[in-house]
Amino acid sequence: MAEETQTDVIDPARAAAFQAALGQAVTIGHGAPLPPFFHQLYFWSPRPPQELGRDGHPKVGGALIPDMGLPRRMWAGGRLHFHAPLTAGTGAERRSVRENATSKTGRTGQLGFVTLRHEVWQGDTLCLTEWQDLVYHQDPSADEAKPAPPTARIDETDRREVTFDSTLLFRYSALTFNGHRIHYDLDYARDIEGYAGLVVHGPLLAQHLMLFAEKLMGPLEQFTFRASSPLMHFETASLCRNGQALWVRGPDGRQCMTAEATPLSE
Repeated sequence: MAEETQTDVIDPARAAAFQAALGQAVTIGHGAPLPPFFHQLYFWSPRPPQELGRDGHPKVGGALIPDMGLPRRMWAGGRLHFHAPLTAGTGAERRSVRENATSKTGRTGQLGFVTLRHEVWQGDTLCLTEWQDLVYHQDPSADEAKPAPPTARIDETDRREVTFDSTLLFRYSALTFNGHRIHYDLDYARDIEGYAGLVVHGPLLAQHLMLFAEKLMGPLEQFTFRASSPLMHFETASLCRNGQALWVRGPDGRQCMTAEATPLSE
């Protein structure tokens, strides 16, 4: 089983910068607990230019991601179990294993699926366990018909509108050290990977949903999300909730992401 261990200091300045980028009040300082999913700002894996793929990500075939011969990458979804808050200003360790790597043929051609499991520890305390699902695709052909996206639910009891722009996408890419060009290089996103604009990061959508759920439901114990259709940087999205179900609805009614939040048990 492929494994990797990384260490980092949970720098409060980085978390505070993310709060500012989201338009929130800056409240995180040394010793403060991190909001859910803010650990995405840490455990960078910087590589020199010669070790990057054409998309700006580290080349596949390393310790965790096998080379399946598929050039396009997408974070398809994930599941998180929050055991204890991460504390800003303290060292942490992320222990990662590859649980699964498979390939199959779908409607759009060959697909590769990789599941990673991460555990984040501070000292002897396991703070969270995360399962990360990645999918790899072939390049689209010029005459390829894109599958119709699913239609989102309209029975929400709570809703909030969120907007994105290229500045926010750039800042999130910088804070997470994510070099994926679909998030900041419009020509690449449009001409090479076939998108209508810059793609809003799936984890950024999931982050919005988690903060939305926490505000409505209190501290979270678990959160599961699945991406279903990309959102472009020029589109306004609706964060929706009904019970423990959450979803992101695009401006045309399509479903961009679904999620389920479990509040912390009393």
